[in-house]
Amino acid sequence: MPTSLSKGQNGPLSASDVVVSLELTTPADLSALLVKADGKVRSDADFVFFNQPTGPGVRLVPGTPGQAASLAVSLAQVPADIDQVRAVITLDDTSSSFGRFAPPTARVSDSTGTVLYEYRIEGLTSESIVIALELYRRQDAWKVRAVGQGYAGGFAALVTDHGVSVDDAPAQPAAAAPQPVTPPPAPAPAAPPAPPVQPAAPAQPAEVSLTKNRPVSLVKGQKVTLRKDGGVALTFLRMGLGWDPVEKRGLFGNRSADIDLDASAVLFADNQIADVVYYGQLRSKDGSIQHEGDNLTGAGEGDDEVMLVDLTRVPAHVTTVMFIVTSYKGHTFEQVKNAFCRLVDGTTGAELARYTLQGGMPFTGMVMAKVYRQGSEWKLQAIGEGMQAKHPGEAAPQLGRFLNS
Repeated sequence: MPTSLSKGQNGPLSASDVVVSLELTTPADLSALLVKADGKVRSDADFVFFNQPTGPGVRLVPGTPGQAASLAVSLAQVPADIDQVRAVITLDDTSSSFGRFAPPTARVSDSTGTVLYEYRIEGLTSESIVIALELYRRQDAWKVRAVGQGYAGGFAALVTDHGVSVDDAPAQPAAAAPQPVTPPPAPAPAAPPAPPVQPAAPAQPAEVSLTKNRPVSLVKGQKVTLRKDGGVALTFLRMGLGWDPVEKRGLFGNRSADIDLDASAVLFADNQIADVVYYGQLRSKDGSIQHEGDNLTGAGEGDDEVMLVDLTRVPAHVTTVMFIVTSYKGHTFEQVKNAFCRLVDGTTGAELARYTLQGGMPFTGMVMAKVYRQGSEWKLQAIGEGMQAKHPGEAAPQLGRFLNS
C-alpha cells in the first residue's frame, strides 16, 4: 500500500533506483532539474527534458501512446554535489491551466514497480507548470517531498530561475521614434444622412465540374457533381483525409506533438443517422464504405486516413454521407496544419478534387465534406465547419445543421 503524501510532507527512500510517474487527464511533459544546495543547476546538462532525455543519474522514459513519460532515477549515480532532483510537469497547451482538469497525481515507485509514495496535487488553478515533487538528500540518505508549487512565471522563468540558460528568448521590439504632432483639421460640415443600404446576400461559390487532367481546388461551400469527363458517373470513390501536427518551437528546440485525429463517415437516411464508419467499426453494415485504418499521429506524407466508398452499394434510403474529423486527445485545429480532404477516382487513382482547410480553428472536430444525393445524381460539397467533438459519438448530435446547407 503506497503512502499518500500531502503538500509539504516527506518520507524516506530506501530503494536505490526509483521511478517518478504521473497520472494525468490532459497531455503534459515531465522534466527534471538537478540542483545544488543553492537551488541552481551546475550547467544545462542538469536539465532533463524531451530534447535532452538523459542527465547524471536521471533518464526520461517515453510513455506508451497517450501516456506521459516517467523519470528513472538511479540515486547512487546522482553526483555528490547535487542536492535535489525536482520533477516538473508542464502542460502541452501552455494557454490552458491545471485548474481545468482533474488534479494530476505523481507517484514514486521502486525498480520492481511497487508504488512507494503517491501525491495528488490539489489546489492548482491558473498554473500551466508545477514542481510536483523532489527527491533530496539528508546526510547520506535520500528522501521524497511533496512540493505542488505552481509556477506563474512560465516555463522560461522556471528554468532560468534554476540557472538554465535560455538562448532564444524573443527579442524586445525597438521603441518607435517620436512622431511630430499635427493639429487636427477643422471639422467639416455634417453631411445629410445617407439612406440605409440593404446588405447583399453572400455570394455562393459556383458549382464546378470534374476533369481527370486538372484536380479541382474547392473553396468552402463549393459543390461538384460526381461525374467525370464525358458525363460518366463516378461509382467508386476514395476519400483521403490528411493533416500535419504543428511543430512547436520550444525553448530548447523544436518538436511536433502527436495529433491523433480520426476520420469518420456518417451515413444519413434523410435526417436520421443510419450508420457510422470509424476506427471502432471499419466497414458500414451494408459494405458500401470501408475505413482503411487509424493513424495516431498525422506523421508522414499524403493521406493519413482513407475511406473507400462504393456508391453503387449505398442503400437507396441513405441520402447523405458526411465525412468528419475528430481529435481523440482534445487537440484543437489550431495545433494542426495542412488539414485537407481529397476525392480520388477509386478506379483510376486520379485525384479529382481537393479541399484544404485554411487557418487554425479552436475546435476539436471538423466537418470536412459531404457526398449527397440530388435526384438521380451524387454530389460532393466542401464544408470545413468546426465543432467541439473528440469522437464520433460527440459529433453526431451536431451534424444535422449541415444536411441542408
